[in-house]
Amino acid sequence: MTADEIAAANAAHRRAMSPTRLLDCGMAYADTLDLERRLDDGVAWDVACERIGDARFAAAADALAAGHRVTARHRFADAAGAYLFAQMAINEDTPRKAALYQRFDDAVAGLAGLSDPPIERLEIPFGDAALTGWHVRPPGPAIGTVIVFGGQSGWGAAYLRNAAALAERGIATVLAEGPGQGGSRIRHGVHLDVDVAAAFGRFVDAAVDRVDGPVGIWGNSVGGLFAGLTAAADPRIVACCINGGFARPRLLGFRTFAEQAAAMLGTDDPAAITANFDRLAFDPAGHRIDGALLVLHGGADPLVDLADQQPFLDAARDATLHVWDDGEHTIYNHGDERNDLVADWFADRFTDPGAAT
Repeated sequence: MTADEIAAANAAHRRAMSPTRLLDCGMAYADTLDLERRLDDGVAWDVACERIGDARFAAAADALAAGHRVTARHRFADAAGAYLFAQMAINEDTPRKAALYQRFDDAVAGLAGLSDPPIERLEIPFGDAALTGWHVRPPGPAIGTVIVFGGQSGWGAAYLRNAAALAERGIATVLAEGPGQGGSRIRHGVHLDVDVAAAFGRFVDAAVDRVDGPVGIWGNSVGGLFAGLTAAADPRIVACCINGGFARPRLLGFRTFAEQAAAMLGTDDPAAITANFDRLAFDPAGHRIDGALLVLHGGADPLVDLADQQPFLDAARDATLHVWDDGEHTIYNHGDERNDLVADWFADRFTDPGAAT
């Protein structure tokens, strides 16, 4: 790429991966500043993030060799945050993206083994392939489990901060990589042309097998649609949070979204993508959510209007809407407050199913 091409690509990545998003999904604050300096020096986004991740991974290894396990866990977390955004710059499943995603997984595995209790890697059989994810447990007995996942570009351990908030309330988390997402897609070839509710039902199975308690589901961005579909199809789910999701997905008018949608489905045919989106549309006339529902919306979300989420509210017998007037997409800019609100909401429903909304 020429210098001008790198600058143009970096500008697009800066729009898609804002500082609030970087911080919300685990990049260290110092590393967001380092990233800005490298981009200003003309380094391509994926290379800049990779170099930051490599430095953090090496620091983690050094700390571990010195017996500093807590510090090593923190540096592995920093590395994971950097590698996550390195691979996010590449929409198609190229060898480069696969290698960067593997580095992300390696960093997560490093912190997983140093966590207390350890975080478990999940490889769940699904047809002839497998679905991947992570199981995060609280320090003591769990009062239930929440399955947490993203949409077109942020997956699995991108939501470790969400899992930490849940663990503080005694809730276990399955950080899921569903159809068209993460390792389920990149390593095992599971795309978005399958029965989405059935696929996420396998994560419900994993949650039930590991924790004797109620199960909730929390979908972010396009993943909010998957959460709604799964909650409507699986009676084991007692509580569902939808954060910035489309009930009726569609191709948006910009290249990144279209390329990510193509990668999720495994084809770049716009007609096939549109047909699959139509297949997945959530309609309150045919989908009902019997458990409790919490819908989150950002008033400054450039992608999802409140009307896009209204069908979820219409389909639920027990629905709550929470709006941040200045909220960005999936409420990146109020991440800690969002996580506290949602974690408290799940804890209330798990300990008192009749809790007022």
